[in-house]
Amino acid sequence: MNTSVATDFTVGGPTLAAHAFNAGLVDECHLFICPVLVGQGKPAFPSDARAQLELLEEHRFGNGVVYLRHRTQS
Repeated sequence: MNTSVATDFTVGGPTLAAHAFNAGLVDECHLFICPVLVGQGKPAFPSDARAQLELLEEHRFGNGVVYLRHRTQS
């Protein structure tokens, strides 16, 4: 069975994202960090999610938003 994907796809939601990372399906992670504090909210990932990431690219926008692109490391 061929498990490779011919195109990019997006995974959203903390639980599904953790499963994708744990299954080794994620090769890059793109994050936009917004300079806003909220008292409580949903985390990006569950507390038990773990992944080693290598920073490939970063960009700071004028409104304070930061874009980060990471590659997952085996």
